[in-house]
Amino acid sequence: MQPDELILQLKQKNEIAFSKIYDMYSENIFGIINSIVNDAEVAEEVLQDVFIKVWDKSDTYSTEKGRFFTWLLNISRNSAIDKLRSKSFKNKKKNSDFDDFSFFIKDDKDLDSMSDGFGIRKFVDQLKPMCIKLIDLLFFKGYTQKEASETLEIPLGTVKSRNRACLNSLKETLE
Repeated sequence: MQPDELILQLKQKNEIAFSKIYDMYSENIFGIINSIVNDAEVAEEVLQDVFIKVWDKSDTYSTEKGRFFTWLLNISRNSAIDKLRSKSFKNKKKNSDFDDFSFFIKDDKDLDSMSDGFGIRKFVDQLKPMCIKLIDLLFFKGYTQKEASETLEIPLGTVKSRNRACLNSLKETLE
């Protein structure tokens, strides 16, 4: 259900409406952001940034373009990916271990029910470890191929060809 009246009031910079919208959506948005950045503290920071953007850009939302939650989701996803690509975040995570993205697949509390409904767990578990690392960086963490190349310390051409091969392997397991 669209909170039409609250959205209208938000566009008029009504702080009470903003607070109610925050209460309605912040928990879900936090979960989405945290599944991307995989760091609760960073997710909290991004969540605050997202709602500042919602306040500042509320006049850009239009019901003709889509649902409010979709608009909010896009702001959240883009903000989380921007954070991942930021130099400060990369420096903080430089020494962290990224064995695989099993945090996303194997731990149900981090996995939203819709993703689990796709049954992705059994397919991803069949991939080679390098494919899991590559998919983790490129698709779940939002790295560019160049950034993945630097992180994995392999040539960019190798990342591109492995990415293609890994996606083909995943496609074959899905058929």
